[in-house]
Amino acid sequence: MKKELHVDICNETIYKNFYNKHAKNLHDFLYYKYGENLNPKDKAQEAFIKLWENCSKVSLQKSKSFLYTVANNLMLNEVKHQKVVLKYQSEHTKNYTNETPLFILEKDEYYKKYQKALSNLPEKQRTAFMLNKVEGKKHEEIAQLLGITKKVVEYRIYSAFDQLKKELDSFKIK
Repeated sequence: MKKELHVDICNETIYKNFYNKHAKNLHDFLYYKYGENLNPKDKAQEAFIKLWENCSKVSLQKSKSFLYTVANNLMLNEVKHQKVVLKYQSEHTKNYTNETPLFILEKDEYYKKYQKALSNLPEKQRTAFMLNKVEGKKHEEIAQLLGITKKVVEYRIYSAFDQLKKELDSFKIK
């Protein structure tokens, strides 16, 4: 019974000959299967790099199969990546606004009024209001943070809300 020698592709001359023999065919295979948009030349080069990195693990007889499998997987990964990119672009392509310059100006003015009205609130009311409406904390959490009862927190928030309604036109909060 003959024992086959394990000849790996790590020898530079063997690898160079293998590269010269299969580089164009691999590129053409990727180009025909996936097109030019996914850079088949780059993926073919990456596949050869992976073959060189794993040369001690891959025998010469299995090198071509390894090379084509790696190249195909690289292209499939690129296809998946392009799908993610397209999905992101379709979700985030709105670079325009329907807001008029007048609306933007009024919004800025209203924001300034809102900041001024907030600064006019007593500190205890402003603190409770901001913890609730900005940070989203519940009344019980605020009570524990400030060391007061839940009823006092509710009173401070609602009195701050009333004062803001008086100072600002059409002030509503969710």
